[in-house]
Amino acid sequence: MSVLQANCPSCAAPIEFQKGSTIVIVCPYCRSAVARTDRGVEDLGKVAELFDSSSPLKLGLKGTFNGQRFELTGRAQLKHELGGYWDEWYATFANGWVGWLAEAQGRFYMTFFHPLPAGVVLPTFDELQIGSTVSQIPSKAPLMVTEKGIATAAAAEGEIPYKLVPGEQNQYADLSGINNAFGTIDYSISPPWVFVGQQVTLADIGLADARPVQRQPRRASAAAMGCPNCGGPLALIAPDKAERVTCPNCNSLLDVDQGSLKYLKTLSPSPSPHAFVLPIGAEGTFKDGVKFKIIGAAVRSVTVEGIKYYWHEYLLYEPIIGFRWLVHSDNHWNFVEPVNPAEVVQSGTIGYGTSVLFNGRTYRIFQDAQASVEYVQGEFYWRVEQGETVRAVDYVAPPLMLSQEMSPGEINWSAGVYLTNADIEKAFAVSDLPKPWSVAPNQPFTGSFYYTWGALPLFLLLVIAIFMIPIAGISRTVLSQDINLPPLVNATTPQAQFSQQFELKANRNVRITASAPVSNSWVDLDVDLINDQSQEVESVNIPIEFYSGTDSDGAWTEGGQTQDATTSSLPAGKYTLRVEGTWQNWQQSMPVKVKVEQGVMRGINFICALIVLLLIPVIGLIRKAMFESRRWSESMFGSSGDDDEE
Repeated sequence: MSVLQANCPSCAAPIEFQKGSTIVIVCPYCRSAVARTDRGVEDLGKVAELFDSSSPLKLGLKGTFNGQRFELTGRAQLKHELGGYWDEWYATFANGWVGWLAEAQGRFYMTFFHPLPAGVVLPTFDELQIGSTVSQIPSKAPLMVTEKGIATAAAAEGEIPYKLVPGEQNQYADLSGINNAFGTIDYSISPPWVFVGQQVTLADIGLADARPVQRQPRRASAAAMGCPNCGGPLALIAPDKAERVTCPNCNSLLDVDQGSLKYLKTLSPSPSPHAFVLPIGAEGTFKDGVKFKIIGAAVRSVTVEGIKYYWHEYLLYEPIIGFRWLVHSDNHWNFVEPVNPAEVVQSGTIGYGTSVLFNGRTYRIFQDAQASVEYVQGEFYWRVEQGETVRAVDYVAPPLMLSQEMSPGEINWSAGVYLTNADIEKAFAVSDLPKPWSVAPNQPFTGSFYYTWGALPLFLLLVIAIFMIPIAGISRTVLSQDINLPPLVNATTPQAQFSQQFELKANRNVRITASAPVSNSWVDLDVDLINDQSQEVESVNIPIEFYSGTDSDGAWTEGGQTQDATTSSLPAGKYTLRVEGTWQNWQQSMPVKVKVEQGVMRGINFICALIVLLLIPVIGLIRKAMFESRRWSESMFGSSGDDDEE
């Protein structure tokens, strides 16, 4: 398509509409927004200087998306109603596509105009509910409303494919879906326009090597800033992102507006009984070797049953990645990252027993309360206010925590991972951090070794028992003999008889079984195993008694006519039994049948080993139960139970 050449109606400088879809071009000489109309060009007014966002993108940058090449030919800079800016880059594709690459807080979203089917009517801006699904938009995944707000056209450069009016305010809604799906409803047009696409990384769009553009410093540099209340010097760490900053000299909360500072109020002292343990400006290295800098710190609180609980949150910043949080509560630590709200699967209303599913893992509800900002220090990317309140709901699956924060215009989800004091000390190269107390909501139980690896010997015992039963169960009878004991001389003088000689093998236990035809009487046998060579004796006692009868409950029996005794292995050799006994009916002889067996399978050794080996896992499980009880005693949904832990 031919290039439309014209002159700026404000300064008469030559301008060119190079893309057929371009509606507005920003004059590079006088910064007028010039619109193309069917009658010529129209001056829409001056646009402000671009707010330097340290973006890795720039006009003329070329990339690829879904195999199609594109070029960034325009940039609109919009201001959020709560402060902060985001960029929307106009991407023109070689195949004729027109896309928007939005950039906010280190994240990127590529979207395209998505015409709705005929007859489809979207909800009005007021009808949209945060967290609800916009079913009217056909897409691969349902799109959830995650934010509603008012955007102000603040600045622009290059070519823009719509009529951008400087300072104009428009309502919008941001939508999220699973698998990084993303959408926006633009209510500046009637009927509203819908843009659908996905969250991308710079690598996804062929710009992995892009780095922040080095621009001229603003006239009001960080080093030149002074507090408008006390005149003390200020040094902003992220001046291109900050919307609020506190003066370290007079404790004033200041508004940051493109390098200008405005006094808002003097903050009341922090109500927290503990000071910040990490200073503003400290740098810490976390996963993947990324170095973040602390640029802000906040004291937040919740009130449960009339008691106020405090914790600290540190705002971390890295120019390419953006913002993360480090949460410090009861001297426990969590590294927190934002997550896509649509990836969190909720079931039913929030309350006792509620759980959510994220990344294939179930999280149980732990807390639901109003969280308030009590005190702030440093700089923040939104217009933070003392007393600012959101509804905060925490779900846990140690060592992870999912947190949902809801306000009238926005819903945010974040995922925190538990870090130990040693992790934080290593990250920030510090030492002697205060020791944690109690159990954190997502603190992992570190004693799982005792009932996991500690159960390995128990498992081996069971395996050995299974394989040994067939072998050990094959016993060998070495003697079976009937012995008749003559009548006793008197009731207390025993009679004795010897058995035939038999042979015992080494390393096998010995079981002696004796049977006697007693009935409502008894016989007491002392049996000696005599080694015929060494004359060493191993003695066992085998009492036999058997009683029976009837009563009001029917027939009954007690005891038995056969009993046995077992000894451990004896030296191999020839042996003889000496059977000596006394019995109730001593005037009569006592026939006794004796049997000697070797290699008899007994459960007593296995049971003893089982009990010993069970001690460690059982103690470990008891410790875990106590640990979980302490964890859930801190929850308003205090049902203790086992959580999946890694």
